[in-house]
Amino acid sequence: MKKRGKKYLEALKKAEIDKNKYYGLEEAVKNVAELHFAKFDESVDIAINLGIDVRKADQQVRGAVVLPHGTGKVIKILVFAKAEKEREAINAGADYVGQDDMIAKVQQGFMDFNRVVATPDMMASVGKLGKILGPRGLMPNPKVGTVTFDIARTVKELKEGRIEFKAEKNGILHASIGKVSFGASKLKENVGALLDTVLKLKPASSKGLYIKKVSLSSTMGVGINIDIVNLRTELNF
Repeated sequence: MKKRGKKYLEALKKAEIDKNKYYGLEEAVKNVAELHFAKFDESVDIAINLGIDVRKADQQVRGAVVLPHGTGKVIKILVFAKAEKEREAINAGADYVGQDDMIAKVQQGFMDFNRVVATPDMMASVGKLGKILGPRGLMPNPKVGTVTFDIARTVKELKEGRIEFKAEKNGILHASIGKVSFGASKLKENVGALLDTVLKLKPASSKGLYIKKVSLSSTMGVGINIDIVNLRTELNF
């Protein structure tokens, strides 16, 4: 059995959280926002267990969403683009922009960024970075809109808090939806935006219950299960 720290157990007791109980979203985000105990501004994470079979190609759930209140994280964007698209990226606020020079810099160990965007005509060259960016989840991908000629809009959305998500092993989707300092109202709106997008991505071949379980937790805090029966009512789905 995993041993829990004193502060974790105190928070659990203070909130009178029953780990076997399912809470309304309003109550869940309120508890997550108020009952953190770490000295830093903890991230708030969501885990969504989907009724899909990720082994089947037609049941992959992957996408992106702009959270209404962002993630609270500092976003540094690297863009690979040419000519006017390079200038467009700079004007849109990209932190780093380049072509072969920047590819060489990344190959030499430069990693001061957490989002990467590329125009389609750069992907043949950017492919050289697959072994570096791929394992870190940073490789540009047209499925989530990071391989595009619409550079200005993409950079703007990423700066404002667009996140990418993908259902992993066993059909579980993990995402960060803000910081505890956001408070319950903003966290609830971010959860709503993410779940709305996930619902729209339901594979046609997925039968039965699509969203099976949802839970919230802060980085160091207590995990709270959400009552999915009333979730659609709370979020006006």
